[in-house]
Amino acid sequence: MADSPPLETPHTRVPSTEEYAQVQESEEFGELRRSYRSFAFPLTIAFITWYLLYVLLSSYAGGFMGAKVVGNINVALVLGVLQFVSTFLIAWWYARTAAAKLDPKAEAIKTRMEGGA
Repeated sequence: MADSPPLETPHTRVPSTEEYAQVQESEEFGELRRSYRSFAFPLTIAFITWYLLYVLLSSYAGGFMGAKVVGNINVALVLGVLQFVSTFLIAWWYARTAAAKLDPKAEAIKTRMEGGA
């Protein structure tokens, strides 16, 4: 079943391999790819750096991470919770950015290819 072609509906058609190659080389697709990369790559690098900092601090700065902030809450717990918060914020930010900037560009390319325009 994996080798079967995509199903065509009355309103869409399946683009040829040559059409996919043309779109991939187009300026519009290049702009979509640049928009995605300019958002995703720096954010990914920043998050990985932030995560590795947490791991390194946990491994090598036990005194700092064990410092009490309020009551029994220490720096490690605060930074650990911030890892979760930052993950959810990044996901929310990506979803908003994709819906506002990336998805409309991708949909325009898809519509043109499926419609044959």
